[in-house]
Amino acid sequence: MVDSKYSRIFEPIRIGKVEIKNRIAMAPMGITGLCTLEGGFAPRAIDYYMERARGGTGLIITSLTKVENEIEKRLIPSIPFISVNPSHFVQTASELTEGVHAHGAKIFLQLTGGVGRVGGRNRYLTPCVAPSAIPNYWEPNITCRELTTEEIERLVRAFGEAAKVAVAAGFDGVEIHAVHEGYLIDQFAIAMFNRRTDKYGGDLKGRLTLATEIVKEIKKKVGADFPVQLRYSIKSYIKDWRQGGLPGEEFKEAGRDTEEGLQAAMLLEEAGYDAFNADAGAYDSWYWAHPPRYQAHGCYLPLTERLKKVVKVPVIVAGRMELPELAAAALAEGKADMVVLGRGLLADPHWVNKVREGKIEKIRPCLACHDGCLGRTALGRPLSCAVNPACGREKDYAIQPAHEVKRVMVIGGGGTGMEAARIAAIRGHQVSLYEKSDRLGGHLIEVSIPEFKKDVARLLRWYETELAEMNVEIHLNKEVSIEAATKEQSNVVIVATGSRPTFPDVSGIKLATVITASDLLLGKRQVRSPIIVIGGGLTGCETALWLAQQGHKVTIVEMLPKPMEAGIPVPHSNKTMLLDLLNFHKVDILTNTSLLTVTNDGVELIDTSFRRSKLPAGNVVLAVGLEPDQTLFRSLMGKIPNVYLIGDSKQPRNIMQAIWDAYEVARNV
Repeated sequence: MVDSKYSRIFEPIRIGKVEIKNRIAMAPMGITGLCTLEGGFAPRAIDYYMERARGGTGLIITSLTKVENEIEKRLIPSIPFISVNPSHFVQTASELTEGVHAHGAKIFLQLTGGVGRVGGRNRYLTPCVAPSAIPNYWEPNITCRELTTEEIERLVRAFGEAAKVAVAAGFDGVEIHAVHEGYLIDQFAIAMFNRRTDKYGGDLKGRLTLATEIVKEIKKKVGADFPVQLRYSIKSYIKDWRQGGLPGEEFKEAGRDTEEGLQAAMLLEEAGYDAFNADAGAYDSWYWAHPPRYQAHGCYLPLTERLKKVVKVPVIVAGRMELPELAAAALAEGKADMVVLGRGLLADPHWVNKVREGKIEKIRPCLACHDGCLGRTALGRPLSCAVNPACGREKDYAIQPAHEVKRVMVIGGGGTGMEAARIAAIRGHQVSLYEKSDRLGGHLIEVSIPEFKKDVARLLRWYETELAEMNVEIHLNKEVSIEAATKEQSNVVIVATGSRPTFPDVSGIKLATVITASDLLLGKRQVRSPIIVIGGGLTGCETALWLAQQGHKVTIVEMLPKPMEAGIPVPHSNKTMLLDLLNFHKVDILTNTSLLTVTNDGVELIDTSFRRSKLPAGNVVLAVGLEPDQTLFRSLMGKIPNVYLIGDSKQPRNIMQAIWDAYEVARNV
């Protein structure tokens, strides 16, 4: 029986005349790498959506699907294309819709007219287009070509034709992408981007003409009862071109403000839209459209609460809503009619079933890192998830029972070691996990300290729950020697001994004022302002933000021309928000500058022009990187037949690579 506090989640709801069994929808996310050469759904895409339907999700909303590919010609394959080969699209999509329906879920196809000024040259074969001649987002020196009236009318007709194909493929409705996130149709709706003088420009009603014509064309072609919902950004949060406004920051909205957003919603409802899949933001404020870990859970709820007061159709809310208690409260308090989960369903496709069964502690948390989803798609790689390596390759990466049960010894209880132990145990092996400290977690312990990284603490608790349930034999306060590892007589030894901080070879580095970022976060020493953080990578920048939020005066010293330039790329929304937050909290960043000396009262620096400078410091925090701990592994080589080195102990990287390393090795031992 469903816990009463979550009961609202499991009430059915109607969008138009289509009834959905519960109030959880899967957010539309680009399925880069999961499409066929002719624009259809590849088997991996079908498996991906089916897994979420099996997991109990009430409504699946697919990846954006392009209605035409001539006006704005995109490289194929990338996302689905409905017009390239409609027959092929129906063949692949119908297999998807039939499977989803078998699990009692409904499925809407998201249709897009294009991306306009936010398209990058690496993905398009034609020059970027827009409502007016405005700068491209990624390359402001490039001016987008203004669409002709005839092209826009052709685009409207393409939506009608696409809806007919969607019906033929068995979809229950469509979602229009979008008056949302600053994509092409949204650019028409925002005065900042639309300077037209024809019927598609002018006042708000004129700027909404494209969006209203689309819904009317679809209803004309497939009938008034076929649901058409809108992906809709209530507020843009644009401070200026390519500059977003932070939560709590006072600024003049350059895009669509809340009042205009509510007024536009009423006009769009009147035009015929059956629901609003609501969020906020644009590319210029991408950390609103794709909220990173620095955004609060439920960050759109204040907006959807107001939207619900002015429209009668269902309001669906996104925005880091994967905490079950938050989702249930939003529905119970009338702040939304449905909750849409994106990354939360990538991390755990069985989120809905686990809530229904009262197994909240077994929901694998999303870290809002974007490393496995948006980060990968930005690099042209297939969609996946940092904490769920099987995402997007559900059948290919499924965990299979071992043909032969083995004794598996995992040395190191950090994130990598815990994942290796978990997967080996699922396969049926006898697993023992050794950790030299008094608790599991490794570097994840200090990483989880800042408030904006509490999802990492949730991940730690999840691992502890999983390992306990699978009866993994855990040995804490046990440092494994060569003799102990050999004596254990394990069939397989997986070494996940992790990494340790590196220290620059400079005078004064051992002074009492110097502390590593790891020790600082663990509270091993009190610090005082001003604080100099050496290293402007992700760790250094996040540590500096955490210190600044506590009221410290902080300066980051980075030897490269820009912070967060080296190493694994930091996804765009995370990087831009972190930089904006550092600026908001008045953290100084010195680039092209290196540490020369540490003194009792500060540091001496040198820049790339060999100019020296001195800064006072109460403490110096080192965030210059990690080095792998391979001592035990090297000692075991040749002494044990099957020994593997994984995670940071092989090469320090991010949480995603650590988990993926462990998953890959453990699923094959």
